Amino acid sequence: MTTQTLGLEPNLYEYLLSVSVREAEILTQLRQETAQYPMGRMQIAPEQGQFMALLVQLIGAKKTLEIGVFTGYSALVVALALPKIGKVVACDISEEFTAIARRYWQQAGVAEKIDLHIAPAMQTLDRLLADGEAETFDFAFIDADKSSYDDYYERSLQLVRSGGLIAIDNVLWSGRVADTQIQDNRTKKIRAFNQKLHQDSRVTLSLIPIADGLTLARKN
Repeated sequence: MTTQTLGLEPNLYEYLLSVSVREAEILTQLRQETAQYPMGRMQIAPEQGQFMALLVQLIGAKKTLEIGVFTGYSALVVALALPKIGKVVACDISEEFTAIARRYWQQAGVAEKIDLHIAPAMQTLDRLLADGEAETFDFAFIDADKSSYDDYYERSLQLVRSGGLIAIDNVLWSGRVADTQIQDNRTKKIRAFNQKLHQDSRVTLSLIPIADGLTLARKN
């Protein structure tokens, strides 16, 4: 996991930020607070957040799904990009970290757009499907436990409409996926997941080398 795009020299990365990122002050504050925590590296990079906001606006998204909230940066950046009637359905299991998220969502004036479910994500996703919400989401972002990526993807594929977009984070896994000497369970799971998506005819695919790798899968 990384809080900035892999492989860029510091000077070039700072240049990228200086001519591209237009980060709202509330997002900067949240990112800076998150960086103080030992798990702060789970935070997405600002250039990735801005890219996701652009994608949401390009597809005209109104209803989005987030699997893995942490301190709420990605949900906040998406909520800010949505129209007033927009909605983010967010899944997480941590009361501690999502309490930070709720505070910033409130300060940003988007709390009413975000429907947070504190429960194992699979329970929430299965309940959404049981409630008849298949093919009603425009966009989904997956950034939770890597061993469950395949399950999250399959549920998201059912929940997202045709032409909708699924974004999956950390698919380059700090470069470990390309190192055959690394054979831990999470790395092997991500490798297998990446291979599966490469062969998945249900989606149109592109892996973007931004931050820690972001796969975009458009449902056909």
